[in-house]
Amino acid sequence: MTEQVSTMRVTIDDVAQTAGTSTKTVSRVLNNEPNVREVTRQRVLQAIAALKYRPLASARSLATNRSFMVGLLYDNRSPSYIMEVQGGVLEACEARHYSMMAQPLLSTAPEFVECVEDLLTRHRPDGLILTPPITDHAALLKSLRKSGIPFASISPRHPEKCVGVILREREAAAAMVTHLVSLGHTRIAHILGDPEHGAGVWRLAGYRDGLERAGLKENPAYMIPGRFSFESGVAAARKLLALRSRPTAIFAADDDMAIGTIWAVSEAGLSVPGDISVCGFDDTAIATQVWPPLTTIHQPVHEMARRATDELLRLVLGKGEAGMVELDYEIRIRASTGPPP
Repeated sequence: MTEQVSTMRVTIDDVAQTAGTSTKTVSRVLNNEPNVREVTRQRVLQAIAALKYRPLASARSLATNRSFMVGLLYDNRSPSYIMEVQGGVLEACEARHYSMMAQPLLSTAPEFVECVEDLLTRHRPDGLILTPPITDHAALLKSLRKSGIPFASISPRHPEKCVGVILREREAAAAMVTHLVSLGHTRIAHILGDPEHGAGVWRLAGYRDGLERAGLKENPAYMIPGRFSFESGVAAARKLLALRSRPTAIFAADDDMAIGTIWAVSEAGLSVPGDISVCGFDDTAIATQVWPPLTTIHQPVHEMARRATDELLRLVLGKGEAGMVELDYEIRIRASTGPPP
C-alpha cells in the first residue's frame, strides 16, 4: 500500500495542503503572478520542491487558455549559432515553466508565410522568437502583427519597431577595423554578409566607419559578397588573393566565412597571420578550434536569446513593459591577426 501511494502523481491539492494555502495561491505562485506575500510564496516553493511537484501542461493550458510554449523559428546554416540560441531560449522558458518548440524553415520559399501560419494553427504557441534572417521578413511580420501573436526578434534590422534584443554590431565592426589599423594594416578587405540580413548591413557599415576613421579610402575590389557560410568565405577569399595588390588583412562578416578564408589562404600556400591577417565576427565555438585561433568579435548569442525570450514572456504574461534590449560587444584578439608582412 505504501509503495502504491508513493508512486501516485503529486497534485496541486497536495502542494496546497503541504504549504497550508489554497490551490489558487499555488497556481499564482506557479504563474509568477503578483499579490502573493513573499513568505507565502517561499512556503509554496518549498512544498513544490519537497513533493517534487510538476504541473501538467494540459491542466495549465485549460486553466489559463495558454499553451505555455514558445516557438523558435530559424533559417540559419550555422549549427553552433542555433545551438546557442536554443540554449538561451530554453533557459528563459524553464524559469517561467514554459516549453520550447524549435522549427527550422526556409525563409526564401514561396510558401514560407503559409508554413508559419499553419504552424501557429496546429501548435498554438503563446509567442514566437524570430532569428535572422526571419526577423526581417516583411511579409511574415505583417502576418504576425495582423494575427496579434506576440513575437520577439533577435538582431532585427529595424529594432525601433520590435521587441527583442540587438548587439552594437556597427560599432563592433568599426572597432575590428581599428584593431587591424593599429597593427599597421592599410589594405583591409571585407567579406560581406547576406545583404538581406541586418547583421550583414550593420557589419558592412561598421567596416566603412572604421576605414573612414583611419583616413583610408574604400576599395570596391576589397569588398566581396558572402553568404554567412564556409563555402562563400572560401570563394570570396580566392578572389581577394587573386588581386594584383592583394589585401594584408581580411575581415569576414562571420566566423564561418573567416574559417573559409583561412582555408583559402593555406590553399594558396600563404600563412595566417604571417602573410595575411584574418578576423571574423560572432566568436562561435569553431573560432578557438582552428589554427591559428581566430580573432573575432564576441557575440553573446546565448544571452541574446535568453534576453529576447524574457522580453517575449514579459509581453505574453503582462509582466511590465517589454522592449528592445541592447547588448555590448567584446573583441577577442587571438593569433590570426598580426602586423602586415
